[in-house]
Amino acid sequence: MPTTTTQGVTVSVTTNYLPDYSSPGQEHFVFAYKIDIRNNSEFTVKLLRRHWHIHDANGVVREVEGEGVVGRQPVLEPGEAHQYVSGCNLKSGVGKMRGTYLMERLANGQEFSVEIPEFTLMVPYRLN
Repeated sequence: MPTTTTQGVTVSVTTNYLPDYSSPGQEHFVFAYKIDIRNNSEFTVKLLRRHWHIHDANGVVREVEGEGVVGRQPVLEPGEAHQYVSGCNLKSGVGKMRGTYLMERLANGQEFSVEIPEFTLMVPYRLN
């Protein structure tokens, strides 16, 4: 499970291929990813924005930016965690994602960037 910690905020990722939503013959491969964000710092933090880089093995790179995650801007007290599930589609069945969250320390309004570790998206039969 890819994991990184930035300024006391730990981000971990797990992924799943979703064959029931994919159409390999039409070059459409769907993946779900679960993100676990843990505030191990001494400050209350709020997730403001996300910024993703999505790399498909066919050479296409997409960037996705926006407010919060799946419609929320979670606030995490010290020791708290937030989990969410989202998804991504690829044309090649193999790719990777990485990114950042823009966070804010609520005590002083200081914004900082938290790294989302790079993770692989791969159709299971491609492993052989």
